[in-house]
Amino acid sequence: MAQIWTILSNLYSIAGPCVMLLYPLYASVEAIESPTKVDDEQWLAYWIIYSFLTLFEMVAEPLLSWIPIWYTVKLIFVTWLVLPQLRGSAFIYNKFVREQLRLYGYGGHKEDKEVTKPSSPSKGRNKFLGLARSKKGE
Repeated sequence: MAQIWTILSNLYSIAGPCVMLLYPLYASVEAIESPTKVDDEQWLAYWIIYSFLTLFEMVAEPLLSWIPIWYTVKLIFVTWLVLPQLRGSAFIYNKFVREQLRLYGYGGHKEDKEVTKPSSPSKGRNKFLGLARSKKGE
């Protein structure tokens, strides 16, 4: 019985990094290489939520050390975030994070879009060429 417990505890310690880091890393690379945008949003949302979770753990570590099932709860939560069938990270991002970002003004301002996306490719190229010429002439 002690051997089974040892095996299970070792499996448990391997499951965390695999679920929280290895699979999301692999899926993120696959998402970047795929032509669709839906999976990109899913994995970007995952990394944002996972970053918030990590920061929360760093701040609340003294309190969390007193909760014996914290790692199990975290593993179950991250599994829900990771599974593409459940789309937990996209749900959390759309329901909570996006609302907070919009509340504080990070919803993508119109003037930001105008700066990053010129109305025509030649106009953007002309701006760049004008900037390059003025730097050259100095």
